[in-house]
Parts: sequence; C-alpha cells; structure tokens
Amino acid sequence: MKTYKITLIAMLAALAVAGRIAMGHLPNIQPVTAIVILTGFWLGPFAAVIMAFLTTFLSNIILGMGIWSIWQVVSWSVIGMIAGLLGKYWSTIPLWCLAVYGFFSGIFFGFMISVTMYTAGQPFWGYYLAGLPMDVNHAIANTVFIALLSPVLGTLFNRYQKRNLSQKAAH
Repeated sequence: MKTYKITLIAMLAALAVAGRIAMGHLPNIQPVTAIVILTGFWLGPFAAVIMAFLTTFLSNIILGMGIWSIWQVVSWSVIGMIAGLLGKYWSTIPLWCLAVYGFFSGIFFGFMISVTMYTAGQPFWGYYLAGLPMDVNHAIANTVFIALLSPVLGTLFNRYQKRNLSQKAAH
C-alpha cells in the first residue's frame, strides 16, 4: 500500500469514527456502514476490512468495547468486501444500486449482531424482532449517507485513482 492510500483510509476512518460518535444519540443513524461501502467500492475489499477494523476499534474505545465489537468488525468487513468486489467487477454501477446495497447492508448488519447476541445466550427472535426498527433506521441512514457522501468522497477517490495511474505509468 502506498502512503497516499494509507492516508486516505486513515482520513475516512477518522470521518467514520467522528460521525459515529457525533450521531451516537440518534437511534442507529450513523455513517460508518456507508463509508465502509464507499471505501470498499473505490479502494477495494482489503481497504474496507482495514476501515472496518479501525472504525470499530477507535469508536468503541469511546462508546464501549464488548463481544459485539468482534462481530461489528466481521459484519462491516463482509459488507465492505462485497462492495469491494462490486467495485472491482462492476465499477459503473449506478449510485442508486449502491444505495440499495447500503439499505440491505443495514438489515444484514442487524441480523449479524442478533446472531452474536444469540451465541451469547440471548433469544434470537426476541432480540432480532426488538431490534428490527433500529435495523430499518440503519438501512435508511445508509441509503441517505451513500447518496450524500458519494459525490464528495467520489472526488477524493477519483484523485486517488488518477494519482495511482500516473505513478504506475511513471514506473
């Protein structure tokens, strides 16, 4: 990984952490999943996994660490890796398709966390159904954040792509 890509990932992780902490008082409305999706889509699956780990670890230092932290990393990593594969094999995907993926990612994330709580001794269906309104909030927020952040972050990612291509041409 080049320094520029590492710097870009660090900056995006800081944005995700700040957004998660700043919006911590809202019911499951935060930009992390959307940023992980956009990072994976434009920078690849590995970058999304790094984002998932950094964001979870750094934000949970403030918000609280627990067994769920592992599953947050796993869930965000899977979501980001799929987005990375979409970007690698279907880079011309329309923004609305990415936003729909963000919606279903919010539902998937809630499902994964419910499975985690089940393994920790909680009844799955009770936990999952009680959390479904929060999962819907998460899903809608992902859709909105992808729509809002994509044009702004797209500029950064396009600069990265141009810089990366020019460096490869120079070698």
